[in-house]
Amino acid sequence: QVQLVESGGGLVQPGGSLRLSCAASGFTFSSYAMSWVRQAPGKGLEWVSAINTGGGSTSYADSVKGRFTISRDNAKNTLYLQMNSLKPEDTAVYYCAKDRYLTTGWGYDYWGQGTQVTVSS
Repeated sequence: QVQLVESGGGLVQPGGSLRLSCAASGFTFSSYAMSWVRQAPGKGLEWVSAINTGGGSTSYADSVKGRFTISRDNAKNTLYLQMNSLKPEDTAVYYCAKDRYLTTGWGYDYWGQGTQVTVSS
């Protein structure tokens, strides 16, 4: 069965960095686009970033552009999100999501359990 397991969250001071990982199994990882989605306390889901199958095409929400970098290692079946210059408003549960198809924009069919990121002094 499909499994997505996030790790790397935690408490960090404003301006700090974290690297999230998402270990994927149960499907051909290299055949699907992947995304990161977050949910801040009391708010709805917010798309953060997406990456195509080969990793050569990425996209970002305006709120994180220039600070976050999405990447993938298809040999390790792992998705990453490097988060720099973190702000308190980045506090959220971050979810790894498997896109339905090899291209993004068609929704997700599997989600991880999420990892908490808290940005606070």
